Amino acid sequence: MGNCAIVGINWGDEGKGRMVDYLTEHYDIVIRYQGGGNAGHTVVNERGKFALHLLPSGIFHDGVVNVLGSDVAVDPENLCKEMAQVKAQGVSVTPDNLKISDRASLLMPWHRLQDELEEQRLGDKKYGSTKQGIAPFYADKHQKKTILAGELFYPEQLTGRLADLLEWKNLTLTKVYGAPPCTMDELQAWVRDYARKLKPYICDTQAFLRQA
Repeated sequence: MGNCAIVGINWGDEGKGRMVDYLTEHYDIVIRYQGGGNAGHTVVNERGKFALHLLPSGIFHDGVVNVLGSDVAVDPENLCKEMAQVKAQGVSVTPDNLKISDRASLLMPWHRLQDELEEQRLGDKKYGSTKQGIAPFYADKHQKKTILAGELFYPEQLTGRLADLLEWKNLTLTKVYGAPPCTMDELQAWVRDYARKLKPYICDTQAFLRQA
């Protein structure tokens, strides 16, 4: 079978995940090319019931390589938890069947915080965010103010990049919302506890796809 692209028209809850789950077993590679973990996709199979937010449902099929592409909002904290949950139910998740683009941006802890603060600021005019930080993440991404997954391989440079972004983001948190600032210690702990655990899965996915 050739290539197949499943797209929506930005309505949400369109059944895209259901179609991916249905077609996955016929393909060798399943690529999620954008979006974040703000919506869920329930999969029921012989292993049990699963609620996926970031992992492609191809993860349930042996021999299928699953790719998180460069426009996906990679949330290390929630992705690590999701991987642990499916592993606990007997699903194999390894660098062989899950690959994360080194050019994908990381959803930072301040993105969720900013999402929540903005909903509080709006009050009765709030737009009903899932508070997963998706809107602030993509705003920062388009301003080129995010950390790329590949930067985890360069810890010294990463520290400098985090410091620069921390200074910038704290201006918004403190001056706009009156919230306490994030600290470097908090960021370093987050990198250690979550982001670094993804390093084995991060690679040049474009090179991988060219060779596939």
